[in-house]
Amino acid sequence: MANQLKHQLPVIALVLLGGCVYLPNTITTYNEKCQTYERHMTLEVQQIGTLSSCQGEACAGALVAFGAVSAATAIVSGSIVIIGNVAYWLESKGQCIGSPIKPV
Repeated sequence: MANQLKHQLPVIALVLLGGCVYLPNTITTYNEKCQTYERHMTLEVQQIGTLSSCQGEACAGALVAFGAVSAATAIVSGSIVIIGNVAYWLESKGQCIGSPIKPV
């Protein structure tokens, strides 16, 4: 019984994680010090589906497809988030440098 569960555990994990895609999301906040709006990106997980009743090779193929889509969206969206955050950081530093300094 324990040996059978050991073989099913990776399949269960793929079923739970496989129906997800990763999407970049932009959030805007106000920086009072610079009196500007700043943007930064986050990575959001969206579930696109689950496998509830599949058997045999069809199930294995679906799991592989879900896993491939999930990994691809994580890599592409993660790259977009990193590049976007660097660009937004540079933009915010440029805006803050040009803003007037208020006496405290």
